Amino acid sequence: MSKTLSHFDARGNAHMVDVGAKDVTERVAVAGASVIMQPATLALIKDKKAAKGDVLAVAQLAGIMAAKRTADLIPLCHPLSLSAVEVTLSLDATRHAVDIEATCKLKGRTGVEMEALTAASVAALTVYDMCKAVDRAMVISEVKLLHKSGGKSGTFKRDP
Repeated sequence: MSKTLSHFDARGNAHMVDVGAKDVTERVAVAGASVIMQPATLALIKDKKAAKGDVLAVAQLAGIMAAKRTADLIPLCHPLSLSAVEVTLSLDATRHAVDIEATCKLKGRTGVEMEALTAASVAALTVYDMCKAVDRAMVISEVKLLHKSGGKSGTFKRDP
């Protein structure tokens, strides 16, 4: 792991990393997030009875759209031509949670970790937005990189 931050030049100024000399490789990143809520809120989502509509479907689309707009949101991210974005949401009745997993893929010179993290985060925010009228105590948690592969730094897989 590099001991220097790549987004700062020798004088400490922020800059976009030049990836022009990097090899084009297949790159994949998977990120996750959870939204913890009251059991009644989870039931509304499960039964598709939230006032704003199908929470899981809307959050899935929001996550996909967010991945494609990451460079517009995170100042030093490169605009990427993603080849695939998949966002899945699942319900965990034991934890009263919606769990989100976002996978981004491309063949390129830089990784897609930020796109996957943005997709998971925005999907979680969308769940919150769609359910806040009935449960303002929801907690978005565990936003994290689960896996990444491709590129010079190799593979990362979070231990369970």
